[in-house]
Amino acid sequence: MKGVRQIAVDQLVNYLATDPIKKMPKIVSLAKKLDSKHQYEDYIDGIYNALMDEKGNWHKFTIDLFKEVNTKTIRKVAECFMVNSTMVGGPRRDKIKAKYNCNVPWALLVDPTSACNLSCTGCWAAEYGKQYNLSYDILDSLVKQGKQLGIYWYLFSGGEPLIRKDDIIKLCEKHQDCFFFAFTNGTLVDEKLCKDMERVGNFILAFSIEGDEEATDMRRGKGCYQKVISAMELMKKHKLLFGYSTCYHHYNTENVASDEFIDDMIARGCRFAWNFTYIPIGKDAKLDFIATPEQRAYMYKRIQEIRATKPIFALDFWNDGEAAHGCIAGGRSYLHINANGDVEPCAFIHYANVNIKDVTLLEALQSPLFMEYKKHQPFSENLLRPCPLLDNPEVLMEMVHNSNAYSTQLEGPETVDELCAKTIPAAEKWAPVADKLWEERQKELNSKNPSPHN
Repeated sequence: MKGVRQIAVDQLVNYLATDPIKKMPKIVSLAKKLDSKHQYEDYIDGIYNALMDEKGNWHKFTIDLFKEVNTKTIRKVAECFMVNSTMVGGPRRDKIKAKYNCNVPWALLVDPTSACNLSCTGCWAAEYGKQYNLSYDILDSLVKQGKQLGIYWYLFSGGEPLIRKDDIIKLCEKHQDCFFFAFTNGTLVDEKLCKDMERVGNFILAFSIEGDEEATDMRRGKGCYQKVISAMELMKKHKLLFGYSTCYHHYNTENVASDEFIDDMIARGCRFAWNFTYIPIGKDAKLDFIATPEQRAYMYKRIQEIRATKPIFALDFWNDGEAAHGCIAGGRSYLHINANGDVEPCAFIHYANVNIKDVTLLEALQSPLFMEYKKHQPFSENLLRPCPLLDNPEVLMEMVHNSNAYSTQLEGPETVDELCAKTIPAAEKWAPVADKLWEERQKELNSKNPSPHN
């Protein structure tokens, strides 16, 4: 059945490769026929209306995507998401969740190495040290185990993951039914890597950038902005799919949210934007970098504006808690494995009970800290306060204590009480702002979908 679905996806992408908008009515008609129970009719209509609005941002996004990105990559995204991760992987994950009463994610975030050629201010990865690596065999085993659980998406962070780019390309070659993604500082992107990415088709990059040149070089080092821009130009020349990742903090929020910056990223070929807020990880973390409640509220509204007006797919790892129904960590949608092999619930939660060198992936998902996550999620009824560290630190302390998890910060371990002491003030300030935003959001939703009893 998977082969039939894959052929269908290949034919669909090839069909849409030329003049996708003109062919969209036939695709929508087919989608509605396949949706015999009318479960997704409103969703299908919404997508169709957005794509067919010639003045709309998603109309332009679609045209530019098929014109400027190679067809092989688009085909791989569709195959790995629609077929492998959703149609094949979804039921498999659900079955395992029910059998073992544990979370099973749709994606893994893995650090191939803790080594990095930069020293960015406030980088959470620096707390691990720079001497750790996961062997190719361990990475390969993770993908094999993941597929058995229904996981077909693999993300890489670090350290700088492209230090291991040869091994990553090797994984892409071997596991053509999976999709791979790396957060990178962009300094190691070269002609050979771009040609390899063209060839495999199932690997994309998100370039870390902090806003304009001044903001980026302030946190990442002089010359880093221009290196990212050069890497983007090379990727665009090869018609590769890429986007950017930014950490918004007290000193750059307005910069990364500006029309000037976002429009420039779109013009340079970015198709997606990952937005993260600054988290004070490590004993020497700079607390003045934490975004104010007003800045976070501004980003919540601004991301919605961007999605409604700009031809780029924008995500906010914290403020999209409503769409994700709270925290996605702890294996609910993803987990993190650091370069030492420690299996953590989140890239920002440096505590674990087990190491992937000693246990299987399924056993790790059943470890005490992960089961604590499953027990407590969502961490707040207000989905604009989704995070156990930044928004509900008292819950994180409880979970880590209950599970007897150890600190994975090998360069400077800190207790969960020490960590949360840094975020409690931010959580207390954010709570009333988030509650007001949540109340306004519920009123907005109720006005659009009034109760039949009113």
